[in-house]
Amino acid sequence: MKLGEIAQRLGAVLHGDADLEIHGLAGMEHARPGQMTFLANPKYANKVKHTQASAILVAQPLTGLPLASVVSANPYHDFARALEMFYQPPRPAPGIHPLAFVDPSAVIGPDASIAPFACVGPRVTIGARCTLFPHTVVYEGAEIGDDFLAHSHSVVREFCRVGHRVILQNNTVIGGDGFGFAKTKAGTHYKIVQSGITVIEDDVEIQSLTAIDRATVGETRVERGAKIDNLVQVGHASIIGEDNIICSQAGLAGSSILKKNVLLAGQVGISGHLTINDNAIIYAQSGIGGDVPAGAVMSGSPAFDARVWLRAITAFQKLPAMVSTIRELEKRVAELESRGEDSQI
Repeated sequence: MKLGEIAQRLGAVLHGDADLEIHGLAGMEHARPGQMTFLANPKYANKVKHTQASAILVAQPLTGLPLASVVSANPYHDFARALEMFYQPPRPAPGIHPLAFVDPSAVIGPDASIAPFACVGPRVTIGARCTLFPHTVVYEGAEIGDDFLAHSHSVVREFCRVGHRVILQNNTVIGGDGFGFAKTKAGTHYKIVQSGITVIEDDVEIQSLTAIDRATVGETRVERGAKIDNLVQVGHASIIGEDNIICSQAGLAGSSILKKNVLLAGQVGISGHLTINDNAIIYAQSGIGGDVPAGAVMSGSPAFDARVWLRAITAFQKLPAMVSTIRELEKRVAELESRGEDSQI
């Protein structure tokens, strides 16, 4: 594809040869002649002079280097858009494969692609242009919108609702039973029927091996535009707010509420029945045991303000030396006192 066409389709400004042929995209360290790369973070600008790429997406035109500049207001976003020009993901053949099972009472919208061994249960409704890869399972009564993409072994459980343009990566479970048990007089655990549902709103992507549990009563909800990484557990009756980013191995206990634009880094634990307010950022491996105010940046376990945590963790490394110093001072004070001398030192 000619570089001029790429720039035009991106709405970017080209500084260089419009007839240059580009056959792919790559990061700066791995790009080769004929490929385009990008610079989104200025701190990596020193690496540009070492790249072998023929063109680069940047926020400002580059000079003095033998590569064309495609100037964009958002290089990282436009790099993602450019990738779509070169990579087309696999798609099952149009129609319903003979080895798939679709219950006669299910309603499937036009232009569906349903692969072998996919299973769609009774009274399911799926909108237009769905793609179900092999071994996808949609349980009874589920309602799913348009442009749904479900990779192999993903599951949408009974009566759950899924919006438009939702992507489920492999082995995702939407609406599995919440972890609810009542202790009996005998000390055993009696299973509480999980009668609620899970609701996934529009433009959500949920990645591999993640579970969004159904509620005991009511619903668990993932709101519009949220992105949830691999190996995340969302407990029953939780709410994941709009445009949240939930990174790998995070765990939310039941009835957690995350407002808009919350970011949870990897391995964050949420104790449940609490609210994390708009635009909060929780650093990796933090433990949240109470409400978090809007815009807060938290770290540690138990978590507190990240700036204070950085000072605390620096001091923590000095504790052995501090303890030795205190013991030495205590010893000197004791010696002075034993001689009846002034203990001031």
